[in-house]
Amino acid sequence: MTGVLGASVAATFLLVFGEMVAGYLGHSIALISDAIHNLTDVPSLVISWLAIRWAARPPTPEKTYGYHRAGILAAFVNAVLLSLAAVFLIYESVDRLRHPVEVHAAIMLWISLLALAINGGITLAVHSGRKDLNVRAVWIHNLGDAMSNIAIFVGALVIRSSGANWIDPVLSIGIGVMVLWSGVGILRESTHILLEGLPRNIELENVARSMLRVQGVQEVHDIHIWTLGTDLHALSCHVRIPDMHMEESEKILRQLREVLAHDFHVTHTTVQFERAGLPEAGFYMPKPAQRSSE
Repeated sequence: MTGVLGASVAATFLLVFGEMVAGYLGHSIALISDAIHNLTDVPSLVISWLAIRWAARPPTPEKTYGYHRAGILAAFVNAVLLSLAAVFLIYESVDRLRHPVEVHAAIMLWISLLALAINGGITLAVHSGRKDLNVRAVWIHNLGDAMSNIAIFVGALVIRSSGANWIDPVLSIGIGVMVLWSGVGILRESTHILLEGLPRNIELENVARSMLRVQGVQEVHDIHIWTLGTDLHALSCHVRIPDMHMEESEKILRQLREVLAHDFHVTHTTVQFERAGLPEAGFYMPKPAQRSSE
């Protein structure tokens, strides 16, 4: 994936330069807006490339969890760049609506096709790695670029046939809104992870109930689940069990880890056993009492 991202950086630089020149010569703010949009891909791709390399580095005495959060931090920075670029695009487009200029539709047509080929190629190249939040930010970004290229191509056809130059800034506003929507979504998710929020698609009570089904587990409390990296979740909790030999408690621990890994994909676990007393605070879920048969 790092090789794909490296090649994508070079291709995006060439595309930005081409769209800037074509937008200036063709008086198309949509092309210039798309160039700025693509320009935000460059730091995104570079940060993503670095994040993937950092995430593979082993833990150190200073960074005991390793560098898994590097990808999440990169996604956060990407989202900020996306949102800022979107606001700028919308502002410039509104100003162009107030002061319209003639657009050279032929330049828009050819450059939009070139941009579609590059952005579409990058989107397909990173498609397989989009489960990673950081790579998904790149995938969403370039997919949005490709869609905006299609819109610019269609708009250029309409401008050439009808002379409706106002379509150009309207397209730019549409691109800006799309970028802002993507950026806010990634920003929300990356912020949730950085604040140690509960991983998506996991409910705390469901995890506790599954743990309580393990024979020997009486209570689960002080349970915390958070995300280390995009696909790496961690859990810590206190579990109350009866007095038993160490071999039996080790068996319970193995079963708990198997349940957490199989049902919730939580593979980094810290379980503290307790044999007396009730928790003073935190999430508390006792096992329901069984009715005695008469």
